[in-house]
Amino acid sequence: MGICIALAAAVPAFADPSISSKRAQAASVMGRLRELSDSLERARSQYDASTQQLAKIQRDLRENRHELHIAKHNLKQSQRVIAQRLVALYTEDQASTLEVVLGASSLDDMISRMDSAKSVTTLDARVLSEVKTFRGAVQRNAALLAKERAAQQRVVQQRAAAKASIETQIGQANGLLASLKGEIARMVAADAANQRRLLAAAQQRLQVEHRVAQQESSDTVVGVSAIAPQAETVVAPPPTHGGVVGVAMSQLGTAYVWAGSSPGGFDCSGLVMWAYAQVGVSLPHSSYGQYGYGVPVSRDQLQPGDLVFFDGLGHVGIYIGGGQFVHAPHTGDVVKISSLSEGWYTSTYVGARRIL
Repeated sequence: MGICIALAAAVPAFADPSISSKRAQAASVMGRLRELSDSLERARSQYDASTQQLAKIQRDLRENRHELHIAKHNLKQSQRVIAQRLVALYTEDQASTLEVVLGASSLDDMISRMDSAKSVTTLDARVLSEVKTFRGAVQRNAALLAKERAAQQRVVQQRAAAKASIETQIGQANGLLASLKGEIARMVAADAANQRRLLAAAQQRLQVEHRVAQQESSDTVVGVSAIAPQAETVVAPPPTHGGVVGVAMSQLGTAYVWAGSSPGGFDCSGLVMWAYAQVGVSLPHSSYGQYGYGVPVSRDQLQPGDLVFFDGLGHVGIYIGGGQFVHAPHTGDVVKISSLSEGWYTSTYVGARRIL
């Protein structure tokens, strides 16, 4: 696009219907890939942390199983002491304590009864306390660790699923990006081949037109009185800068550079300004400003060297004949030949000017 001095903010973006849209799509996919990569890194860290936590829980469970084994062993010892104590109670005929023991319906009931019995000795109380402690600790620890382990396993599974999902999305995005890059490469190659064909055709046409112009010049009739009168029409003066076409076409393939106006890179009005400067004509670096130069020319009277304008004067090129023009389209593209009959150019065509 050319630089618009007063209306730059209002210039609509140039929209190429093919390669540029694919490049924009590829750029979007690459942006999504960067986001997914960041998400994957976080998911991996969370997954690693959760598996480390699970490993700790598993170590705790192993320690608890060992403690449980010891507690069960101690419980058996305590139960053996209780059995021995029962024998002693029976032998010593301590009726009150024996009544407490024999009246119990279960071990828990017996522990409860002996806790409240005044006749229970210090030894009995200590043994029963140990039994309750071992059993209670084992039950609490086992329940707590089992709960934590189940919760931690859920976290690990969820984070593993999240990581796998992101990895799948990255794989799909990489596949799409590879497909887009391949498609873009094919489109660029096809466009380059088409540009070569257009260049050859344009050069051949210009040579023919040059020979015809020379022939017409040599056949000019001096006696103007013999020319039949013509109906009065408003037409543009004949072109005087057809040579600018060859100058502009010498830059085919030069990269588009916003605000560029030299062979190092051009925007649309920069290419026009530079090309006309090479034939001694000074034009502003603005497609809007360039539209104010020369005279208007209708589309059916276009001649090589005429300026053609599009997109509300937001874009300009140089007509080369045969319904084609040379221009610097937009970022990501190069100076190239396009046809006025192409959809976007036809739909946004504004008009043409002939520089005198």
